This record gives sequence, structure tokens and C-alpha cells, in this order.
Amino acid sequence: MTPPPIELSAKELDALIERIKTRRLLDTDYKTLEAMGETINVLSHSVDEKAASIKRLLKMIFGSTSEKTAAVTQKRKPSIGNPRSKAKGKKKGHGRNGAASYTGAEKITVPHGELKHKDPCPGCLKGKVYVYKKPQTLIRVTGTSPLSASVYELEKLRCNLCGEIFTAKAPDGIGTQKYDAGAGAMIALLKYGNGFPFNRLENLQASVGIPLPAATQWDIVRDLYWYAYPAFCELVKQGAGGQVIHNDDTNMKILSIINEDRPSKRKGVFTSGMVSVVDDHKIGLFFTGRQHAGENLANLLTMRETGIGPPIQMCDALSRNLPKNFKTLLANCLSHGRRRFVDIYDNFPDECTHVLKVLGKVYKNDADAREQNLTGDQRLALHQSKSGPLMEDLKTWFDVQFEEKKVEPNSGLGHAIKYMLNHWNELTLFLRQPGAPLDNNICERALKKAILNRKNALFYKTERGARVGDLYMSLIHTCELCNANPFDYLAALRENSSEVKCRPDRWMPWNYKQAASEVKS
Repeated sequence: MTPPPIELSAKELDALIERIKTRRLLDTDYKTLEAMGETINVLSHSVDEKAASIKRLLKMIFGSTSEKTAAVTQKRKPSIGNPRSKAKGKKKGHGRNGAASYTGAEKITVPHGELKHKDPCPGCLKGKVYVYKKPQTLIRVTGTSPLSASVYELEKLRCNLCGEIFTAKAPDGIGTQKYDAGAGAMIALLKYGNGFPFNRLENLQASVGIPLPAATQWDIVRDLYWYAYPAFCELVKQGAGGQVIHNDDTNMKILSIINEDRPSKRKGVFTSGMVSVVDDHKIGLFFTGRQHAGENLANLLTMRETGIGPPIQMCDALSRNLPKNFKTLLANCLSHGRRRFVDIYDNFPDECTHVLKVLGKVYKNDADAREQNLTGDQRLALHQSKSGPLMEDLKTWFDVQFEEKKVEPNSGLGHAIKYMLNHWNELTLFLRQPGAPLDNNICERALKKAILNRKNALFYKTERGARVGDLYMSLIHTCELCNANPFDYLAALRENSSEVKCRPDRWMPWNYKQAASEVKS
């Protein structure tokens, strides 16, 4: 709301202040003072909003330590004395990776050089030694480049009479390709899984004496793309049938779209991230182009089988996330609503503390449901009995703030409360629908892959390059969601390309090992 204009010279303002002091106000002074009050009110709220915006920008630039209720509501006490004293009492080696963490390391069994099973004990000279159930472990980490290389020098012999040349045969098992399946898998994992640009990898490899031009890297991942494509299509097909589908998007750049001269077409480019929950599996999908998250979700739902009912859709409250012409059970992200109170905590500490503590109890109930491994119906019953009264009391508290004029509607707190009330039905779907999640955090974490790639590589050159990136990010993130090794998975798709093409459903991140073992046997 724009306050009425106030036109006062310095002399007129001094005169007004003098009349206030002497309590001899004119009839026109009351209107001026009222306008001044409205101006101060508007400016105060504007400052609050700007402060919250600056806070969000600082989080984006420098990151956030924590949004947990305890971290937000409790000020950190300055450390006194020795800064290392806080580590006192911690168990030695805490936080370090033990041998069990090295799942990808080669396991080498070292037998005892002097003793064997059931040999006489050299210590007591009476007993016999037996293999101890837990061996002593030593870890040795060696440094190497992401991609290593071997140069085979095949001896050549030449006849001094006829001139015929005889070349030694290549060793068995080295393959016919210069770059094996592991090379493509490693490049794809570094680029699309960890945001490592081609040029940066080129420089790294050159520094250790193994040339790997950026153009060559692109050729390698493009070649692997076609071997992995059937698995990606199957992943999309299965993702369309999810009981719960999370979606969101982020900005992206494709130079070929930005530079084209087509004013009728949308110039904006977005990467949509989706996480589809299908039975016991989670599937991560990425789509980059002109379409928003809702449009990409609509395309996905066209592949959904009829008769299985609409999915639960979890997203934030932006209209562009909604799929047109498709019915979904819409749930909005409770974390988004909560974050609004986190951002304004410094300006409204008491009110925000109340809201954050209530929502904290709701999240605790959800954590208990996961810990107890409850079914969807059991989880719903738990939330209805424990979280339902909490959310109802919170809504009543929100209503009272406006009804009793305890909060200015245009203030930061007012906007935060209005957001919750305007989307209350969608924010509380978890109280009415089995399996409805509380928030969209899993999708926001997925989109960090696209954001990481954007920060490091800055852009895709072409739409084709974007499709390649979408495929790899989808396969890699689905592996991570299923606790599968993405490097091993991508290499397996290349090594078993004919089987993958025939039966891609048997080569998903959660079941490919069984299929690979059957091929080897």
C-alpha cells in the first residue's frame, strides 16, 4: 500500500514539532501526522522485507549453516579459552572412514607368512592357532588421475630378404577400443554427476601426462549415450507410474536457443527435476528446454497407464509446476512455508519461535513414522492423531493474529502467515492422504545436480547437449537414490548393450547386478 504524499518544508516541519511540544495542534496537523505514521509503517515493513531478501541472497552465495529450529532460535555463544577444548571427550578417530567404508576398494587377503590354521602356538607352546574371525585391516590410498592409460609396445620383426613384417599379438583382455566402458562412465560421472567441466578435466589429465581433449570427452559420452538410451526410456516409463511425483525447476542456459531469432518462441530455458516414488524405488528424472516443470510433468503423465488413478504431486506453490489437463492430488511443500518464518526470525523472534516449534513437532512425528517403518495407512493414522491437533492449533493461531490485529498484514510476518493460510489445504494433504509427503526437499536436492553443472559449465551449447546431460543426470541420480554405484552401472550398460536394448527393464539401477551376473554365467 502506497502512503499518501507529505509535502512539508523544513520550516513547516519545525513549526509542526513546536506545536506538538506545546500541544497546540491545528486541525490539518492530525491528517499530516496520520500520513507520517502510515509512511513509517510502510517503510518499516519494506526494510524488514529487504532484510529477509538480503538474508536469502547471502544463503545462496555463502550457503546456510542450518535451518533446524534449534539453530535458528538459539544464538551461538562465543567460544571462551582454548578453541580446541570443544573437541575434548570425543572418541579418537571420530568421523574418519574405516575399512568398511571403502566399498569400491580392491580387497587383498594377506596370509600369515609363518603360521597356518591349527599350527602349534609359538607363544604358549601348548595350544593351536585358529583363524581369527576379524582380520587386521590396513588401508593404503594411492594417487592417480581419474583416467589412467597403458601404452602397449608390440614388437615388430622384419625379414631382411623379403621385407615382410611380423608384429606381436596384443595381450588378451585389452579389448579393441582405445577408450573402454569405464572411461566413458568416469567422464560422464565427473561431468554430469559432479559438475566437472570437460575443459577442467582436460587440464587435469594433461598435467599428469595423459592427454584427454574436451572434444574427445564429448565424443566418448555421446557414444555411451546411445547405449544407455534404452535404460533411460525405461526409467521415464516407470517414473510415469509413480504413486508420488515431486517436481520443481531451475533456470538453465542453452546457447542455441538464446541466440536464435524467433520472437514467437519462449526464450527462457529451464531444467525440470522430478523424483518419482514407484513402490520401493525412487526414480530421478531431468528435462531441459523451454518447458516449465508443470509442462514436463504433463508430458510424463501422458505415458501413465490408465486405471491406476492420479498421483500425489508434491511441489511448491507456483502455478507453473502444475500439469494442465491432468489431475493430480496436489500437495505443497511445508518446508517452503516454514522457511518464510526462518527468514524473518530476527524481526519477529517470539512469533517465529512458536511456529517453528510446532512444525518441528510435526516433522518429529514424520521421522518417527520412518524409523518405525510404518505403512502409508499407519503413517496417516499417526499424523492424524498427533500432527492433526498441532496443525489445527497453528491455523487457529494464524487466524487470531489477523482477527485481533496482532500483526500488520503487509509486514514480513503477515506475508508469511498469509502464504500458509492461502495454501493450507495443499500444505496439509499429509493429514488426509496416505503417502503424501511433508515437503519437496528430495526434489530440491536433486536439482542441485543441475545447479552444480550450471555453476561450473555455465551452459549447454545445443539442445542435443542438454538431452545428453538430462540422460546422465537421471541415471546417476537414480543410482544414488537406490544406493547403486553409478560408475559401475554406466559401465555395465555399455558392456551389455545388446541385452540392455532387448530387456531394458532388467537393467535398472536396482536390479542390473542380477542381470549382469546371469550374462557372465
